Amino acid sequence: MEFKKTFISNIHIPVLLSALFGLLIFTSCNDTSNSEYISNAAIIPAPQEIEIREGFFNLDKKINFKSIEYFGDENRYFYNHLHQNLGFEFDSPSSDDDAQILFKKNTELGEEAYILSIDKNITLEANTRKGLFYGIQSLIQLLPPKHLDSLKVRKVKIPKISIKDEPRFKYRGMHLDVSRHFFPVDFIKDYIDHLAMLKMNTFHWHLTDDQGWRIEIKQYPELTTKGAYREETLIGHYNDTPQLFDGKRYGGFYTQEEVKEIVSYATARHVTVIPEIEMPGHAQAAIHAYPELGCTGEQIPVATKWGVFSTIFCPKEETFTFLKNVLDEVIPLFPGEYIHIGGDEAPKEQWKKCNHCQKLIADKGLKDEHGLQSYFIKEMETYINGKGKKMIGWDEILEGGLAPNATVMSWRGTQGAVDAANQGHDVILTPTSHAYFDYYQATYEDEPTAIGGYLPLKKVYSFNPIPKKLQGTKAATHVLGAQGNIWTEYISTEDQVEYMAFPRMLAMAEVTWSGPTENLEEDYTNFLSRFEPFMERLDALDINYANHLYDLEGSVVKTENEVFYQLTTPTNGKVIKYTINNGDEQLYHQSIKISEDAIINGQVYKNELAVGRKFTDTIRYHKAIKAEVEINVEPHPSYNAGGKQSLINGVSGSNTRFGDKEWLGFWGDDLEITITFPEPTKVSKISTRFYNANGQWLYAPIEWEATIILENDAVLSNKQLINSDEQLVSAEMKLDTKTYLTKRLILKIPSYGTIPDGLQGAGNKAWTFIDEIIIE
Repeated sequence: MEFKKTFISNIHIPVLLSALFGLLIFTSCNDTSNSEYISNAAIIPAPQEIEIREGFFNLDKKINFKSIEYFGDENRYFYNHLHQNLGFEFDSPSSDDDAQILFKKNTELGEEAYILSIDKNITLEANTRKGLFYGIQSLIQLLPPKHLDSLKVRKVKIPKISIKDEPRFKYRGMHLDVSRHFFPVDFIKDYIDHLAMLKMNTFHWHLTDDQGWRIEIKQYPELTTKGAYREETLIGHYNDTPQLFDGKRYGGFYTQEEVKEIVSYATARHVTVIPEIEMPGHAQAAIHAYPELGCTGEQIPVATKWGVFSTIFCPKEETFTFLKNVLDEVIPLFPGEYIHIGGDEAPKEQWKKCNHCQKLIADKGLKDEHGLQSYFIKEMETYINGKGKKMIGWDEILEGGLAPNATVMSWRGTQGAVDAANQGHDVILTPTSHAYFDYYQATYEDEPTAIGGYLPLKKVYSFNPIPKKLQGTKAATHVLGAQGNIWTEYISTEDQVEYMAFPRMLAMAEVTWSGPTENLEEDYTNFLSRFEPFMERLDALDINYANHLYDLEGSVVKTENEVFYQLTTPTNGKVIKYTINNGDEQLYHQSIKISEDAIINGQVYKNELAVGRKFTDTIRYHKAIKAEVEINVEPHPSYNAGGKQSLINGVSGSNTRFGDKEWLGFWGDDLEITITFPEPTKVSKISTRFYNANGQWLYAPIEWEATIILENDAVLSNKQLINSDEQLVSAEMKLDTKTYLTKRLILKIPSYGTIPDGLQGAGNKAWTFIDEIIIE
């Protein structure tokens, strides 16, 4: 097919798309008869190439539609959607020329590629059913999001447009944990529909864990009669003291017939379902049902709270037989090429004490318990490969040596992906820093309780699935793609799953289909210009998405030794009003100068109406706010939203969350923080806070040390122990002997070290989370 003009990348035409959308809204609002629905080009994920032409194509409710038998299932899917949701009817024209909508096979296109042209008619070309299905999703997004009768519309006007499109990455996925909280079949189908709408092709279904076994295994009925139910569930947050429980039995599971129904439903939408059956860790529910699978043989309950537990599968023949029998029933249910075996967070305490395990280590010539885990994983991979499947595991399967043909899902950052790809293994990126949608997505205190962390929409959109260390290398070809993860410890309802998934799922879909952004500010603005009208579609689908488009964000900035406060909101064309220290409301049009302690309140207005939530922030104008700060190590990417300047910007972090943009997180690092004052400054007190949530591997330091460089270059030091009894640990160092005139201050804060045996995360490095450093 030839196009009259060169394609323009959709990612680089925000002005054109915004102007077009404005024109469409203006036309629609002035159409007093309301007899037409005027479409726009707000397609998510953005096509690779798009050209918007002048004029519109008129589509009546009675459509002349023509396709070929090869596309039979997709033809029916398209008809059902248009008929059931929009009230369209189809007629069969005698020739291609008479068709208003024409589906054609184009053998020159790739497996997932399509071409959509709207001019004198609508023509959709693809080489495969999969490619046609993705083209249908783009076409549907150009049609009304709900039934035409409800709009009293007789005609749809679609912009004349040309699209040439195919995905950047092969693997485009979303994950859902149903072990911590169980979700019914109909909701799983809805979730798959959402993936299909966004051209995502993989559903990673986390089916087993310590808190519940969720898939029927006929040879082992007690996995579901016992292992699928826990006696009660933790309420509130794990870090709450004391921990509280609801006292209610909870559980559920999917029968094999229900699994088949879900897999068939997904297959019809070109979504592959990957089951995850956890091993050797996260096995407490299974061992509750069959205690002989553990190392101690003791009867243990299904876990009633969250975390990592020491009870794991024992690597003996009885266990391997059990797991292979389980896989014999699981594998036939899932026609995709992958089986996920977990492999993460498997404490080795019981293996260290187990005579059988220690003898196995010696007999097999293994180095240690990590080598034993590698032996375990390789044993299972050999079996899975023998069944014609490939194995996926979390990046812990690298420990002790990677199984020969395994695909690695890198979650603890990107280094696991780098290591595996350099060894010739395929990798899928799902790091906590950009892909954990159970993290908070906004800093407002009224956000629903989450596990922690801070992952706003923009950060998801900024994600590049190819790690920097692999870019430009041959090993980069092993990066299959990426996925977003939804772990459900703190997500107990369907509405809350949707709230955490949307709109971050839209951003992940665009990253994996369209490719990573090359100009974040421009491309993200363009993405939001499409997401704002896309919300009408989410409303029509009754998706409980999080709308933070009208939230305010504040930040302290320094220029030329002065301090200012900036207010921003994500979308263009909005008005911001604010007050400072409870003064009169003002129109925000430039940064607010700060020279003393300040309380800022703000509100976004759209069409003269207040939208979004009210905003407030408090700035403590202390002596380091104009200083410069350096840290010897970079904060962890998952906990670096505010950057190093957040340590001295005058704004304190949340009292209840460690994952906002003011707390900085470091994993196992000894910190050296240097604060340099713009001029010699009197310093009498230094204070800060550490977050101490041991259940989530966060430990306040045992001590800290301050070294003060005086104006005359003399050096004074002071070291103090830190009392870490509370969740929020305040550390304060007074300089009592005299007031020092200081030009530089160095804080040394050693990491707590390794988490002791018997505690959550035993054997792992402890996290250090530090808040504002206040200098008085």
